[in-house]
Amino acid sequence: MAAFRRGVQSVGLFRCSWSVLSSSRHRIVRIPLLLRSNFLSLGAGGGLCAVPFSKQAENLSHEALIRRASSLVTDSANTYLSQTTLALVDALAQYAKAVHTLIALQKRYMNSIGKLTPAEEDAIWQVIIGARVEMNDKLDTCRHFESNWMNAINLSELAAEAAYNAGADQASVTARTNLNMAQTQVEEMKRLSSEAEKQLAEVKVEEIQRTAAQAAATRAFEKEDDVPEAYLRED
Repeated sequence: MAAFRRGVQSVGLFRCSWSVLSSSRHRIVRIPLLLRSNFLSLGAGGGLCAVPFSKQAENLSHEALIRRASSLVTDSANTYLSQTTLALVDALAQYAKAVHTLIALQKRYMNSIGKLTPAEEDAIWQVIIGARVEMNDKLDTCRHFESNWMNAINLSELAAEAAYNAGADQASVTARTNLNMAQTQVEEMKRLSSEAEKQLAEVKVEEIQRTAAQAAATRAFEKEDDVPEAYLRED
């Protein structure tokens, strides 16, 4: 009887051990599958952390992954283009403002030619020189941001073409639309800046003419003062 109980206990222990071993073996078998799945996700999207993977096999095809990756590239390119466009447009606006400030100072000086003392004229010229320095600094800033903007334009064009070739038509259309908008905004600000530069050039020409006329009038007045007194006497 005791032997029979020991046999029953052994069978129960064997079943329990087999159950634990089977469960452990099942978990061990799952580990390579999980590692393989994680490796696939890392290998396909390690650099594209935001790629949403579906459990359906057809959505893990190379074509689908390339299409999604190209969409992410266009999103990044659009962000870069948006930021560089904003920076360039703001820089061009600040430059145009500096040009108009210099125009106002030049006109003020031009209207005061011949009416200022040497000290007053020197003070105005110091202000004008400072305004010119600021204008040139703003122009340098425009050139810096324009270089970044041109890089963004080229990158967006490549991203749009890549998206189109990958079959991501909507991403390609969005990139092209953003490109056109960015170029339109920058062209408009460049037009305003060019108009301001043209006005400044016209003011400088007028200033030179007035300065030359004032100098000629001054020389004529001084020449009259140099006429010998004998010629001024009546016969």
